[in-house]
Order: sequence, then C-alpha cells, then structure tokens
Amino acid sequence: MALPVEEWRLCAARRWAALEPALRERLAAASLHDTLRLGCGLLRPEAEAAALRRLCRRARAGKEPAAARFYREEGNRLFGRRHYGAAARLYSQAASHELPGSPEVSVCFANRSAALFHLGRFEVCLEDIARAESHGYPDRLLPKILLRKAECLLCLGRLQDAADALSVVENKIAMDGIMTSPTHQALLKKLSQLKIKIHEKESWPEPAREACGDIQRKSEIWEENDSISGASSSLSLNFDIERGRHLVASQDILPGQSLLKEEAFVSVLCPGESFLLQDSSETAWDTRVTNADLYCHRCLRQLLASVPCRGCSYAKYCSQNCADVAWEQYHRTECSLGALLLTLGVFCHVALRTVLLAGFAEVSRLVEWSHGGDKDLHNPEARCKHLSEAPDTRAGTRGIPGCNDNGQYQSSYQAVFNLLPHAEKHSPEHKFLCTLSVVAICKQLQEAGLEVAVLNQESSEKWSRPKICEKTSDELSPELKIMAEAMLRHVLQLQCNAQAITVMQESGSRDGAVVNKKPVRLATAFFPVLSLLNHSCCPNISVSFSGTAATVRASQPIPSGQEIFHCYGPHRCRMRVAERQQLLSQYFFECRCQACLDELESDVKSVVSVRNSFCCPSCQAPIQGEDMLCCSNEACAISVSRESLSHHLRDLQRQIKKALELLRDRKADQAIKMLLKCRMDAGNFLSPEHLLMGEMEDHLAQVYATLGKWQEAARHLERSIEIVEMHHGPSSVEIGHELFKLAQILFNGFAVSEALSTIQRAEEILSVHCGPQSTQIRELQEMKTCLLELPRSVLQRT
Repeated sequence: MALPVEEWRLCAARRWAALEPALRERLAAASLHDTLRLGCGLLRPEAEAAALRRLCRRARAGKEPAAARFYREEGNRLFGRRHYGAAARLYSQAASHELPGSPEVSVCFANRSAALFHLGRFEVCLEDIARAESHGYPDRLLPKILLRKAECLLCLGRLQDAADALSVVENKIAMDGIMTSPTHQALLKKLSQLKIKIHEKESWPEPAREACGDIQRKSEIWEENDSISGASSSLSLNFDIERGRHLVASQDILPGQSLLKEEAFVSVLCPGESFLLQDSSETAWDTRVTNADLYCHRCLRQLLASVPCRGCSYAKYCSQNCADVAWEQYHRTECSLGALLLTLGVFCHVALRTVLLAGFAEVSRLVEWSHGGDKDLHNPEARCKHLSEAPDTRAGTRGIPGCNDNGQYQSSYQAVFNLLPHAEKHSPEHKFLCTLSVVAICKQLQEAGLEVAVLNQESSEKWSRPKICEKTSDELSPELKIMAEAMLRHVLQLQCNAQAITVMQESGSRDGAVVNKKPVRLATAFFPVLSLLNHSCCPNISVSFSGTAATVRASQPIPSGQEIFHCYGPHRCRMRVAERQQLLSQYFFECRCQACLDELESDVKSVVSVRNSFCCPSCQAPIQGEDMLCCSNEACAISVSRESLSHHLRDLQRQIKKALELLRDRKADQAIKMLLKCRMDAGNFLSPEHLLMGEMEDHLAQVYATLGKWQEAARHLERSIEIVEMHHGPSSVEIGHELFKLAQILFNGFAVSEALSTIQRAEEILSVHCGPQSTQIRELQEMKTCLLELPRSVLQRT
C-alpha cells in the first residue's frame, strides 16, 4: 500500500475542504518550504491527530504475549499434523511477539528448530538451537535440544562435533542424577542410538561425493563507467528539454549485455494488507503469510528462520547482523512508529528511512542549498530548463542535476534529492495529504523523544550544540522542520521515481514437481541511477533483482546513439494505448514512444486489441464493432452486444477460479472436468489467440502435472506457449518462464531429447533477461547435467 489508508485520506480531504479559500490558494501555489511551514499548524491534536491515533490501533506492530501464545499453539497443532513449513512460520510469529531474553522466546526458537530439523534444514536448525540456549532455554529441557544438535551435526557429516555434543548431553544427564520417567528413558535410548550411528559412520565413512555436474558459469564482461555510478562504459548521460536526463548507448550493445548494476539507496518491504484490521475491537490474530513474514526487512533475503526485532513484532531479519545494522541505521527510530508507518503507507515510510540513512547533516545541507538565492539554480525543473536554453558543452555532465562537482552521477543522497518532485503538477489535495502525513510522523518523533536519535548523525558544529528555541507544544523544532521538508519532497518524488523490487514467487500449491512462479512486488525503493531511464511501452532492456540490487540488461540489440528505455508498467503487449496513456498520466507526461505513435497516428490496432478479441458465437468468425459487434462472415451476419460478451467473459473467469480452488483442495479430477468445460465454452465466443485461452491450457497442464500425467501436461503447456508467444514474442521473458515450466514437465516425464532442447531455448532467453547467474538458469543447468549423466543406452532410446 503506497498511499495512506482510505480513512486517513478522507480525513485529510475533509480538512482541506474546511480550509479558508485564501489559505487553499496559498498552499496550492506554495514552494515545498512554504507548504511545510503552513502545514505544520494544520494538524489539529483534537481532530486529525486523534483520528490518526484511532486508525493506528488497527495496525498491530507491538509485542503481545497473548498473540505469542496463540501462534505457538497454532504452530504446535500444525507440527503435530506434520506441516513443518507452516509450523516454522507460526513459531517465528510467536517469537516476534515475545520479549528478547525471555524463557518464552527460547521455547519458540527450540520448537522452530524441531520443525527445521524435519525439513532437513540442519544448518538453520543449529542456529535456532544456539538462539534457544542464548535466550535461557529451561535447564530441564536442554538434553532434548542438545540431542537434536548432535543429530544435525551427524547428518551434516561433522562426526567429531556430534560426538562432543553427545558428551555434553551425557554429562548433563549424569549431573541430574538417576531418571526413571518415560521421557528420560526415551532420551537415554536416543542418546544410545546416536552413539551407535556415529560409530558406524566412523567405521564405514561415506565415499566422497563427486562434484555435481561441474556447471560452467558464464562470466559477464563488465567495464564500469567513469561518470555514472554502477553503469557500464557502454552508456552515456545526456540531457535535453524534451527528455530531461536520460541514458544513451555510446556503442553497439548486444542482447543480454549488462548495462547497470545498482544497490538501492533505500528500500522498504511492502507489508501486505493483513496488518490492517477492519475493526479495532477485533482480537483474532491473522495466520495468513505475507511478504513481511517471508523476507528480511533489511536485505530482502528469503526468510526461513527469522530473527525478530527487539522492540516490535513487525520487523524481522535473516540474521542478527541484519537486525543490528538496521537498528543502528534507522530502525531504532522507526521501531515505535510501526503502527503509524503502516497506516500512512510505504511512500511515507520510504521518505522517513531515506532521511535517516542520509543523516541530518547531509539532509540539512541540501535543503538549505535548495533555498538558495538563485531559485533557477536550486530547483531541478528550472535547472533542466536553464541547461537546455544555454548549454555549456565544456561543462560536460557537471551542470546536470544530481551530478557532483566532478561531473559524476553517483547513487547517493544528492542524486535522490535531485530527482524531480513535480511539486507544481501534483493536485493541491494530494500535496496537502502528503504534508499532513509527514507532519504527523515528525510530531510523533518529537513527542516520543526520538528527535535526538534522528539528529545523531550530524557532523556540522552548527547542529552539534543543544539549541534553545521557543516553541509551543505542538510546533516542530527547526531541525525536524528541515527533515519534514525533505520527507515531503521524497513522498512527492516517489510517485514518478519509486521502483518496485519484484521477486519470482511460487503461486498455487507447492506440492507438485512443477513449480509455477509469477513476479510479485516485494518492496518499494529509490534507485537514483535506474531513475534516469525514460519509459517506453516497448522497452529495450529488462530489469532483474537480487535482494536490494537491480541489474539492467539489454533485451535486444541497441545500436550506438539509441536511448535506453525502461517500461514503467504499461506495456504494448498487455494494454491498449488508451489504457497505457491513462496509467502513465501519474508520471506527468504523455507517452510518445513508437508503439503509442503507431497506434495513435495510424489504423494499426494494438497487439492486445487484435488477439484479446471476441469471435462470433455462431460461426466463430471474427466480430467487429464498438458497442454492437457484427460477424465478419457475410453468410452469418449475427450481431451481439459487447456488454453481453463481457458478462459471459466475467462468468467464465469465475468458473476458472472455482476450478483452481478445486485443485488447491486436491480435487484434481473435478478441476480437470471444470477446466475442459470452461475451454469449450470459451471457444464459442473468444478468439483462439485470446490470452485467457492460453491461461486455461496452462492451468490444465498444472493439474495434469500434479497427477503425474506428464505427456498430457506437456501437450497443454505447448498450446499455452503458442498463445503467449503470439502476445509477447519468441524471445520475451514471458516465453522464458513458460519454457522453464515445460522443461520441468519434460524432465519429470523422462522425455530426454525434448527436455534438453527446451532447456537450451529457455537458457538462451532467460540468460538475456535475468543473467547467467539467476536461480532459474542454475535449475535449468542442474536438470541438463542430470539428463546428460544418464546411461548412453537410455539417451539413445529417447
């Protein structure tokens, strides 16, 4: 959720409407500095601030012992049913609600270690056992987890460490005296069994494993740009009034060539809707899993056994190191504001974290610089206009906003600060909402006594001494006003410059041998160099992510002198030109890319219009028209309303959804019957190339794969691939993902030659879009290695 919750947006709208017309006019025309100055007194404690406090009660970010008990008991229940993955996540939720160092949190870690052991994640299990011990796990229960530790070490082949762990258990049991209870007898029996296993492994060591298919990793050729941080030397930074700052190829570029590698200046995980309850009186805790449970809140690595924040139940990390670094850099300030930040949305959270990472000294330097006497030199929009009117070729890139004195454009706070906020283009109401939200954050920082934490990174003597200033209880300090102004700037910038960090996430059931993945928005970030790329509905690059790092690769040949284009979301293969133009209006420009010009200035219909069309319900010939569609077959001449066909389409989509629910409920036969009926119905009114026809074939392939009917699954998926290729092209990333699924099906179905040729084609496409080191490429190479190691007699038969 990028923007604040709806109730807060409505509250701000009512406050705006109640303002005097003259004040509204002043706010609408004001600079960011004046907007903030005027807005500081408009958040009334008894009205807007009180309403915001009520809304914050719905977002549960604090530690609740009752919630910890609930999640632990739910985890125990699922553990008993052998759902170890789900149990581990619930134990993580329980741990996030317990106080650090308490016996209760140690039990959560111990329970989670048991689930991890059953999942075969022995290294992570050992980490949790160590956490349980360090948090004061009850002495009477220690032998149980120490035996688990020894068993993990044994499974990992660390025989001496396993023997040492067993010695500790034996000494512990000896110190506790004679134990005759069934539980103690079970421990002694387990101890004896493990000692025998260690002895057997010492006597008969396992043969050394051969290197599993020495997979060759392609090394990427890379020469870094002297002027643009993280960019290839094949790019140059240019500027003109129409396109602003943009990147251009300075030499011919090949498909798959890396053009940019950039670490996000700041990123914030998208939390998921379940953190906002509909009713403040609701007491049931949510067991649904969101991205906030699955990924580290700092580095975005996937979580298996999270380390909880010491102060709140929301933030979770992949390691204690990540937790400590996040605390030092920003979370010690954010921690107590968790509910407020969840209520005000990700953009406000990114804005706060940006200024915390930059530090007060750098923020104040740039804010004061932006107030300089020559407004044309300190306003990015005005500077851009000035550059275009009086270019200084001798200056090179030095005059381009965001570049330092040496003409270098770096992934720095200065570059973030110089991204265009388009303050004059936002609606006055939206700018007012952002102002009230930023003021609310800064007032809570001040009331909570966190101002010192916010200002602790200053280096200038100007701010190093305590300042005494007369201010009313509801007035922000001068320092917090500076931070608030910068935050307001960043919230406005994010509408045009926010970059979604996406991840390929498994969808549907995880039980099958074929993994179905789709891209999911994981976090929102500032990438100042990536933000230099302009939009095209037919881009020439692909962007992939690894944690908080973005990599840009050419998706097609780019000749020297051509601009590098990114797609901001609306793509010619997914939307009609009118839909694309409407969505792109949020970026304050009218797209004039070649794809849009072709559709707007000629009779060329979009790929979407041609292929996602209806056909005649009587003879299946193409039908044409606007509100009433007429059959193109003169012998038929049937007409039908678009509204009735759209209603039929919505009904079909509901039936497909029901079929997928049957699949999730393990009713595969019923799902197949329903999907086949849906396909038959669709053939009566949808064109054969309609994307939904491809989706149904994909779903049928998924169902047959769960039943182990690999030939049937492959047949349906091949039909799906034909339709996807019509829409997206033979070398698109969408085709790459579909071929990856087909490779899995053919591999599992033992169709060796077909699998090898599919793997090769999938590798060629995905290495261009995702790079040779991507997870999917590695999986494809592992499948190929496995197939090539089969006996020659088997290979010759297939």
